Amino acid sequence: MRGLFARFAGRGGGKALRRFAPLVVLIVLCVLIAIANPNFIEPRNLIRIANSAAVPLTLAMGMTFIILMGSIDLSVEGALSVSAMVLVMLAANDLNGNDYGWLAVLVAIAASVAIGLLNGLIQTMLRIPSFMATLGMWFIGLGISVYMLGGSAVRLSDASIRALSLERFLGFPLAVFVALGAFLLAVVIQYHTRLGRHIVAIGGGEDVAELSGVSLVRVRILAFGVAGFFFGVAGVLSAAQLGQSNAVIADGRLFAAVTAVVVGGTALTGGEGGVLNTLVGVLIVTVLANGMVLLGISPYVQQTVQGLLIIAAVALSLDRLRLKIVK
Repeated sequence: MRGLFARFAGRGGGKALRRFAPLVVLIVLCVLIAIANPNFIEPRNLIRIANSAAVPLTLAMGMTFIILMGSIDLSVEGALSVSAMVLVMLAANDLNGNDYGWLAVLVAIAASVAIGLLNGLIQTMLRIPSFMATLGMWFIGLGISVYMLGGSAVRLSDASIRALSLERFLGFPLAVFVALGAFLLAVVIQYHTRLGRHIVAIGGGEDVAELSGVSLVRVRILAFGVAGFFFGVAGVLSAAQLGQSNAVIADGRLFAAVTAVVVGGTALTGGEGGVLNTLVGVLIVTVLANGMVLLGISPYVQQTVQGLLIIAAVALSLDRLRLKIVK
């Protein structure tokens, strides 16, 4: 039996198992929760799951491109905070007299894109590891957001922007369709653009990618800029859902984004996985959280389960036959 498994793994079976494991986990998880609590499959709860997944899905799309390169972006919460802050400060609010409508949305996303591009520039030009470069931008973004908001919550009064959360189409909030649009855009970028192919190539091996004519600096900067775009859209959705922006609007979002990407099967070493995997990862994390609430599991136990999920996902995504050194 052991010899048979070894031959299967050697012929690519192990890779196939890693590829489809997240989808199998999602299906099994849904079945088990539905058996334990039939309320899980009620339309109202499914809509709740979709709405809960909107922001994490949008964030995770941006994070996927960075992890595909073998890098990491810790500026998620800073970029999201800045985006939400700019939106609320420029749209109709209870702090100033601004009322720029949907122009505020464009400026908010542009501000997050600028943070992403700055991440890329710092990392490539100063040759600082992405971990440290984006960690610094995380705190810079949060600091700017808190300063501009004066440390308080500022209410979003623009009805058309709030409609992203309050109005529904086919029973789902509009934010769900915005998140699906972000997912489709990410699919196009990864599978149908040169940038997407180059991102995967860099993750698979920078030396080989550079010898093939890939501009490492340009691709890295653009990838961080693309991530900033998705973080900015998530910031707009977050502010629309909460109806305000405050100092803690992005708390926990980094954890959710990285968890979804890793659980979906995108390898932290880069070059393997993608946005389709991340969609499954987001659904696993969201369904698990929803299921634990329905089953009345303590919040502290929920955090423990999520931590175990991350460790298991990373263990399954690594190819130990090729991984000789772990640092």
